[in-house]
Amino acid sequence: MNASRLRAQLLAWYDANARDLPWRVRPKAHAAGIRADPYRVWLSEVMLQQTTVPHATPYFLSFTARWPTVRDLAAEANGEVMAAWAGLGYYARARNLLACARAVAGGHGGLFPDSEVGLRALPGLGPYTAAAVAAIAFDEPTNVVDGNVERVMARLFAVETPLPDAKPELKSLAAGLVRHERPGDWAQALMDLGATVCRPKAP
Repeated sequence: MNASRLRAQLLAWYDANARDLPWRVRPKAHAAGIRADPYRVWLSEVMLQQTTVPHATPYFLSFTARWPTVRDLAAEANGEVMAAWAGLGYYARARNLLACARAVAGGHGGLFPDSEVGLRALPGLGPYTAAAVAAIAFDEPTNVVDGNVERVMARLFAVETPLPDAKPELKSLAAGLVRHERPGDWAQALMDLGATVCRPKAP
């Protein structure tokens, strides 16, 4: 398989078909130098854990209207944030959200670390979220692998080993396609392909 050709084709597809999401900087704007807000990327990634985009989007819009910066969120009372989270479920995410916001506001001057390693040191940020924020917000060439990307890799490389046993192989295959060119767009292109085309039941 020609990795360069595959990347070029998928990035061209993403340029034409990227989903319009409120936390996303679209490809043309990104190419013009506009960067995604790390706070909005991080908030969306936390909300999207175990939650669909249609369900999470109204919460994201509500949170960012009420708390437009990580400092604003960090300063809010626990009960207010938990009440605003009601309906998203998995309340440990909301507690981790506040812990992380307060760590960024109190220990990093309100600025998210700009590397995967630095992000991993924040409370509540696992490997996937740190990789996603680093790639999308800071254009670090990280390996961003969620369920959608695993499915794309499995079909692309005809991996027959079932999950979860196939996870290490799928992650390695995805890593082999990461480059310094447009890492954030590449990560989001794979996500969008898995979410809209390479779907579980109707690929």
